[in-house]
Amino acid sequence: MADFKGIAEALIEGNAGKVKDLVQGAADEGEGPQKILDEGLIAGMEVVGVRFKNCEIYVPEVLVSARAMHAGMDILEPLLAASGAKARGVFIVGTVKGDLHDIGKNLVAMMLTGTGWKVVDLGVDVDAEKFVQTALDVDADVIGLSALLTTTMVNMKSVIELAKNKDCKAKIVVGGAPLTQSYADEIGADGYAPDAATASEIISSMG
Repeated sequence: MADFKGIAEALIEGNAGKVKDLVQGAADEGEGPQKILDEGLIAGMEVVGVRFKNCEIYVPEVLVSARAMHAGMDILEPLLAASGAKARGVFIVGTVKGDLHDIGKNLVAMMLTGTGWKVVDLGVDVDAEKFVQTALDVDADVIGLSALLTTTMVNMKSVIELAKNKDCKAKIVVGGAPLTQSYADEIGADGYAPDAATASEIISSMG
């Protein structure tokens, strides 16, 4: 019998090899890939997200769990595609122009991948045109903008303005150390996240 609880626990522990073996075992037994994703990988990643938000674990542990999740996703992705399973939504993420910080962005991308979103990571130092054009090209549901510097967070506003001008329907969520809710409101963002776990929650509610 497929061990969904074991998959979740191995992911929380960051045991990539065990996650891979258990996911493969569940698939070999004929369990549906969506069920393995929901009851195994997503269940585990949700616990990791809560613990991270509560400061019970920190970035290194989250990254290890995320690596374990990817080991399971490597097996599930082709099976999900073959079964015609739909992603919960399409999320574009990047660090704004002039900013090269990426740990927070990477955490958000990993958490959303682990909850069934299709994630398009544009990397760092991304200009407004690339964010908006990519969102239009892939019909994105949400754009995530990250910044760690007060000098670069101002570049978020140009992305939001360009998205409106181009009639881009994607919701825009902003985050990063120097930001506040009032600044997010001032530039017209649809959501603000002070940390990666909150970002994952807010974006998931938009899907």
